[in-house]
Formats: sequence, C-alpha cells, structure tokens
Amino acid sequence: MDYEKGPVYKLMDEGGPTDVREPYFKEAVDEMMRARTLCAKANAKLPNDPSYVSDLEELFGRSLDGVRILTPFICDFGNRVKFGKNVFINHSAILSASGGIEFEDGVSLAPGCRIATINHDFNERHTKYTYGKVTIKKNAWLGMGVTVCPGVTIGAYAVVAAGAVVTKDVPDYAVVGGVPAKVIKMQDPNEQKE
Repeated sequence: MDYEKGPVYKLMDEGGPTDVREPYFKEAVDEMMRARTLCAKANAKLPNDPSYVSDLEELFGRSLDGVRILTPFICDFGNRVKFGKNVFINHSAILSASGGIEFEDGVSLAPGCRIATINHDFNERHTKYTYGKVTIKKNAWLGMGVTVCPGVTIGAYAVVAAGAVVTKDVPDYAVVGGVPAKVIKMQDPNEQKE
C-alpha cells in the first residue's frame, strides 16, 4: 500500500493521537521493523565483536563516534533518537522512541534503563497512541533500572536513583528517587566537573 511519507511523524511531534488503522501508520510500522531487525543483528553478535556498532550506526543513520552503546539493546524508532557527544548507554536499555528522545552531551545510562515516549489512549488503547518527547540534558546520570515516562525532561547534571520511575520533569542538579520519583536533594552546581 502506498502512503504519504511524514504525516505520522508530524502527529507524533504534536503529541498524537495516531491511529493504527490509518494508512499513514504504515510508515511507523516500517520503521519499527527496520529498527527491530537492526537491533536483533547487533544483539546476535558477541559483545567483543566491534562490528555490532555498524548495525547501530545504520539504526540511527549516523556515526556513533563519541557514543557508546552496549548490547543487548532495544530501540524501536532509530530515526527518532538524537545524541550529543560522550553519551554512554549500558546494556539492556530499552528505548521506546516514537515520540522522540534526545540525549545531550555526557549523558550516562546504567544497565536496564527504559525510556518510553508513547502511551495508549485510555479508551481506545488498541488503536490510538499519544506521544511525549523525552529530553535528557547534559551530564545527567540514570541509575540501574530507571524508567522514564513520556514527555519528561531530566535536567542537566541530575542523578536519578536506581529503580526510580520518573513521571515528571527533573530540575537541573537534582537527585531524585522512588516511585514516582521525587527530589531527594539538590547538588551544588559549583562542585560539578565537566
């Protein structure tokens, strides 16, 4: 089936909704299959085989110089992820990226982090989706098993404690933890190193 390219991403950028029954959604399905296939190829290689990086570069459509991603790794929309410099994503990350994810310079993710940018419509949960871009600002650090929900911005130099579920924006220099995550303390910006 032919379809016009682009409308599905415009709807995602606007927060949705999108409807899986509409012809424009085929573009999203095609990207999901492309992304899942490239992740499967990368994950099938031994971790000491550097050729897995070329699969991830194809996934994201860019060189990953200055970005380190350990496998296993899952991302469903490689075309919706942006990276700054010196980004580190440890193994077992899951990026549900249709709504867009931006990692600024120096971001670090511990093993098992999950970032969601899509949600199901409350009443039409099998056919309609809504979206919210996730932005993780400069030098933020997410601990093991953190979940970030759609539409959240994690501030510069923020630290998210292991196991936290982040449902609201996190201020710059905050340390947050819990379910849902709450501010535990604020760091001194003068003590931060580049």
